Amino acid sequence: MSRTVIRNGLVVTASDETHADVLIEDGRIAALAAQGSAYAGSWTADDVLDATGRYVLPGGVDAHTHMDFPFGGTFSSDTFETGTRAAAWGGTTTIVDFAVQTRGYALREGLDKWHAKADAQCAIDYAFHMILSDVNDGTLKEMDLLVEEGITSFKLFMAYPGVVYSDDGQILRAMQRTAANGGLTMVHAENGIAIDVLVEQALAEGRTDPRHHGEVRKVLLESEATHRAIQLARVAGSPLYVVHVSADAAVAELAAARDKDLPVFGETCPQYLFLSTDNLAEPDFEGAKYVCSTPLRPHEHQAALWRGLRTNDLQVVSTDHCPFCFSGQKELGRGDFSKIPNGLPGVEHRMDLLHQAVLDGHISRRRWIELASAAPARMFGLYPKKGTLAPGSDADVVIYDPTAEQTLSAETHHMNVDYSVYEGKRVTGRVETVLSRGTRVLDRGTYVGRAGHGQYTPRGLCQYL
Repeated sequence: MSRTVIRNGLVVTASDETHADVLIEDGRIAALAAQGSAYAGSWTADDVLDATGRYVLPGGVDAHTHMDFPFGGTFSSDTFETGTRAAAWGGTTTIVDFAVQTRGYALREGLDKWHAKADAQCAIDYAFHMILSDVNDGTLKEMDLLVEEGITSFKLFMAYPGVVYSDDGQILRAMQRTAANGGLTMVHAENGIAIDVLVEQALAEGRTDPRHHGEVRKVLLESEATHRAIQLARVAGSPLYVVHVSADAAVAELAAARDKDLPVFGETCPQYLFLSTDNLAEPDFEGAKYVCSTPLRPHEHQAALWRGLRTNDLQVVSTDHCPFCFSGQKELGRGDFSKIPNGLPGVEHRMDLLHQAVLDGHISRRRWIELASAAPARMFGLYPKKGTLAPGSDADVVIYDPTAEQTLSAETHHMNVDYSVYEGKRVTGRVETVLSRGTRVLDRGTYVGRAGHGQYTPRGLCQYL
């Protein structure tokens, strides 16, 4: 039996903050001993880590990533190997990525393709959601089978007509299926039909720069789609999870639904909390670096997002990590913003940015861990295996230095992308050591992990229902 003890740290979970020692046996948390108790300082182990002056945190759970993801004739620049390594550098120890059904093909074929991409490549543990591109009688039956084997969430798009778009009837049918099989419907809520009209009109008028990407994907078309998704879920009797919420009016739709005690949930992402349309408007095509969908919004929307995170009208902060290099990928859209691949790099910086939000007074320390670890684990059926530090939980542990200062930059990040959307941003707090199932992946700022350590993790049902 391998034993590790982490001593003298402040253990921070979503529910508690305790100065305690942590005992790990064979990859799982065996016990915690509060300092001053009879057991504190008494455990012997093969490996002892001193966490004096540090936080001891459950590893982050990023429930929205796109590794090796096809979009606009190219693929996101992080593979499962490079992307999960970068995640580990940032204190994330589990990702939930999106397997994609190709239109005209079975869900199983898409899922098998994503298993092949990830198998023996990941530095940390991983799971999958399933993107439905083609809702029909066959795929609806397959949804039941996937839920039984641990793929318990299904994403539908109200955007991108002709690619992954589903109409209201298809969305309703999928929601009826999740209402019956216990799964969770995830929705990208933007009115893609209307957006395509506005894109066509903008380009015809010569408005081709990256900033117009944000201007045509209007707040009203996000809030309208959010409202419509909620009503479809009500009709179906299905729970709903709205991904990458970016706008104040969309938060208001979620809050109104939750005030009716409906099982409606929402996530936002660091880019909407820390970036804005000012970035999209950067000159010399630099704004292309910030093109994502939903798009960045004006600064004034950030207050509503932070408020939603405090009031629990938004429950999760994920990254929607979907990086494309500026050189050769984002540049595909020079002269036509609609051809810029949609997506940003972010999997490495989520934990640090949210710690900075604690220091800035937006959220509490325990809420940081709730948003980044516990809530996504509960939302997607991984808790308490993931998302907390409790006896029986996987020993996914981050030793975090809350006083270390760092400057975020493409020169020092580990994501496989040639720019940083947070270039030059100074933050306080840094990941020091990371354990995945008790094995060190990062050791005092040195990467010691390996591709293939990460295991595929089947999921249970949403634990908020």
